[in-house]
Amino acid sequence: MLLFFAITGGLQSFSLHETTRGSSYTPPAWLASAAQFHKKQTTVMPVRRRQPPEVVAAGGRPDAVATGPSQTNIPAPAADREAGRTGVQAKSNLRPMKAFFALVALSLFISVLSGVYMAWRYSRKPRLFGTILLAGFAVPLLLMLF
Repeated sequence: MLLFFAITGGLQSFSLHETTRGSSYTPPAWLASAAQFHKKQTTVMPVRRRQPPEVVAAGGRPDAVATGPSQTNIPAPAADREAGRTGVQAKSNLRPMKAFFALVALSLFISVLSGVYMAWRYSRKPRLFGTILLAGFAVPLLLMLF
């Protein structure tokens, strides 16, 4: 299970399991299913609701839709007002954090594989180890069926 979570977590850090707006990328079915299982412990994918036509016409931004005169007098939050004065919004660079988490996932994967190898290689009872390792793969797969 650790290997599974390391692989799917590393792939999720780059959002390879989902589509993004304005992109033609569609994730492979196995990756979307594995990510869904990683996050929600189920392989059933939720159906996305369509956005109302007004939101689609506004470029996919629900806040850009004019809702009526009663809501135009609501003051903007302080952060929005501050960003509006300078005209530039602060944009954080997430690439270093994503690279760090991908490195952590890769390190976890290598660590688990080396542990499995050492346990197999230096075990006095390799058949018992093999049986337990096989059960570690089979039991979660069988539990997914129920």
